Amino acid sequence: MNPNTSSSQIPATLANPLIPVFLTGYMASGKTTFGRALANRLGRQFIDLDFYIEQRFRMTVSDIFVHEGEEEFRRKEAAMLREVGEMYNVVVSCGGGTPCFHDNLDYMNGRGLTVNMAVSPECILRRLMLNNSRRPLMAGKSEEEMRSAIDKGLKARSRFYDAAKIQFGGEELESRHEIDRSVERFISRFPSGC
Repeated sequence: MNPNTSSSQIPATLANPLIPVFLTGYMASGKTTFGRALANRLGRQFIDLDFYIEQRFRMTVSDIFVHEGEEEFRRKEAAMLREVGEMYNVVVSCGGGTPCFHDNLDYMNGRGLTVNMAVSPECILRRLMLNNSRRPLMAGKSEEEMRSAIDKGLKARSRFYDAAKIQFGGEELESRHEIDRSVERFISRFPSGC
């Protein structure tokens, strides 16, 4: 636990180390940024599912897609999601497509607390324009091509994102102050005793 935080300041649901917190949302929605800060605030381990997969299989997500195909990647992703979901005291940042395959959303909703990082298409575009080289699906695309891909992706995935237990705005994560304020706002949403 964060040394500046007493356990009484954290609602019971979030303080319970047996309940994993799963962050979902489209790419560049703030899952990793928010997840790291939330995990730190709660004294939990932060796990980025894509990074976990890369470490486990010693291949980048892009390489798995290229060499083994999306179907095999999604199979590995589902298995690793269930592995990290059984870990103790974790906040898990999921890939943008994670909730859309292999009944992953049902697993996450049944196992822990699911939080969709809801952001506008404009916010996603702005963040991707700053650094799209790390996003294989957006690399080399023009601004208009990116905008079209975002709109299409959000439309296809919205029913999965909307089925998370909590919808939380991920737009205010541009500075340390905004990140800290967002974490405190998130924690304060829980009634005492929850």
